[in-house]
Amino acid sequence: MLCLLKHETQVLKKIKSTYYMIPILKQLDKYIAKYGLEKSLDYLNTILNSAKDDIEILLDKRILEGEIKDKSQARKSIAGNTFSLLIKYLFITLKENQLIKTNIFITSNPKKHKLISDIVTIKVDDETQKPNMDLAIYSINEKNTLNKCLILSLKISLNKYPEQICAWKLLLEIATSDNPIKEKYNISYEHKTMPLVGFATVNFYDEINNPQHRGMFKFFDIAFIGKPLNAGFINNLSDLPRFVNENL
Repeated sequence: MLCLLKHETQVLKKIKSTYYMIPILKQLDKYIAKYGLEKSLDYLNTILNSAKDDIEILLDKRILEGEIKDKSQARKSIAGNTFSLLIKYLFITLKENQLIKTNIFITSNPKKHKLISDIVTIKVDDETQKPNMDLAIYSINEKNTLNKCLILSLKISLNKYPEQICAWKLLLEIATSDNPIKEKYNISYEHKTMPLVGFATVNFYDEINNPQHRGMFKFFDIAFIGKPLNAGFINNLSDLPRFVNENL
């Protein structure tokens, strides 16, 4: 086992103590026991679905105790957070088990991260554009400065597919190539190392084979799914550790 940094240990502790993550992590442990840490990433869809009833019971209890007033709003907030927290938890646990390199880290606040905020900034004349990103995985060099970075947009459904980050990725391509569009709109990017741009989904509503959605994946450097799909157009999420170890 690897000794994690203090802030990584704190992240794990916080996730474990988040009330709605407790039943989710209980389900996760079953899949880790059956498939191992890395392969359990391919079952996040099932894990999140399996914990729904237990989360509903917890919400009912919190309503009765006056800790929340709007169950529907709480449910939406939980749905928006669990996928990200589950990936963070597994990422740090994989690192703890030496399956991810020691100089690679993860953050759920990339726009405010001091090493990342600048490299995701594109200038369009006097304005700036930053991507819609939920997580960033990055490596640091021996000088403790940013080496490489992968930004990830996470979606539990493809109904609202990530148009904004696709547009930002195209903007990045324009900003880093010679073309008349860059000159026309005064688009510029001031960094030598560009971030890799990725996407991950658990595909709750089986939209993955929609041609419009499948075409979207071509805009990303890498795309993952938290289901054991084994499809040529998208990677299983269990491939994430290998990808970051090789590319960051």
